[in-house]
Amino acid sequence: MNIHEYQAKEILRKYGLELPEGILALNASEAVEAASKIKSNVWVLKAQVHAGGRGKAGGVKLAKTLDEVRDIASKMIGMKLVTPQTGVEGKIVNKICVEAGSDIKKEYYISVVLDRNHNCITIAASTEGGMDIEEVAKKSPEKIIAVHVDYTIGLQNFHIAKLGFGMGLNKIQLKNFSKVVRALYQSFVDTDASQIEINPLIETSDFKFIPLDAKFNFDDNALYRHPEIEKMRDITEEDPQEVEAKKFDLSYVKMDGSIGCMVNGAGLAMATMDIIKLHGKKPANFLDVGGGATTEKVTEAFKIILSDHNVKGILVNIFGGIMKCDIIANGIITAAKEVKISVPIVVRLEGTNSELGKKILKESGLKLEAANDLEDAAKKIVKAVS
Repeated sequence: MNIHEYQAKEILRKYGLELPEGILALNASEAVEAASKIKSNVWVLKAQVHAGGRGKAGGVKLAKTLDEVRDIASKMIGMKLVTPQTGVEGKIVNKICVEAGSDIKKEYYISVVLDRNHNCITIAASTEGGMDIEEVAKKSPEKIIAVHVDYTIGLQNFHIAKLGFGMGLNKIQLKNFSKVVRALYQSFVDTDASQIEINPLIETSDFKFIPLDAKFNFDDNALYRHPEIEKMRDITEEDPQEVEAKKFDLSYVKMDGSIGCMVNGAGLAMATMDIIKLHGKKPANFLDVGGGATTEKVTEAFKIILSDHNVKGILVNIFGGIMKCDIIANGIITAAKEVKISVPIVVRLEGTNSELGKKILKESGLKLEAANDLEDAAKKIVKAVS
């Protein structure tokens, strides 16, 4: 789960970090009112969307007068912001944050991530703040300093020293930088975050380090322990189909292909997407109905797949273990009664009650095609949508 910048900064303030004063605004009048309350010679208006690269896309603007605040806010709120992370569809800006301008001497980058490759928490920092860190990693990897923190031991002084001295900080800078690192690490652990990114982390002329931007990503599986964080969820920033899928405990991720997939088991779902790509088409989604799906769950899965107008065909690939193939068959029939299915469907059923499932589908009168195995299913659905 992602949250907005202003929400991320609310969390960081609880850990003693100094941050620019900021007020949320939903329209131009509120933006002017917010700016009038913030004592500053310049204000920064920031679009609050779940995407990076806002500055280059026009989502971060400076204003020196209240009239400029009003003008910028009126144009920014309601605009479609397109960044490399949003894709061409972009995101509509529904709210902005008005902040006091900052004294920027130098920009840095720092992040804390759950590193599955090293089975630890990794903290990465760089002197190349404010830039696309992916490009820095690609072209100048030596400018990114990383430390691996064993969760059982926790953050130690030598971790901070390696980061700071690796970036060329002196002892005065390192003392202030260490406060930021400790706060980020502790907030990461306390909130069950999977990633924190600060870009830029600015240094002021008096050697203070201040997060100018902040992003948090949380482990969905741990949100039950953090109701105060779950309340920060903004579903308007999420894909509506993914939001609907969560209501029925379906693992669904929208993609940009034309073949909808309904599979049981994450590994089998990945294999299904791979074989579709192998035969020349792209999957429209990842969808795992799980091992204990009900007819209702399968029905909703079909509705979600069909709500994607890019879907030109559906591949159902079920290997019955805990999941019984007759439940899938009944779910397909129920969905067909509730939703008009106008795209070709190829079904591969194997395992528990597979013969019963095939019989139910055969007698249903639905226009669908049976497949003998996964490769046969992929070939048939690709041919059907071509």
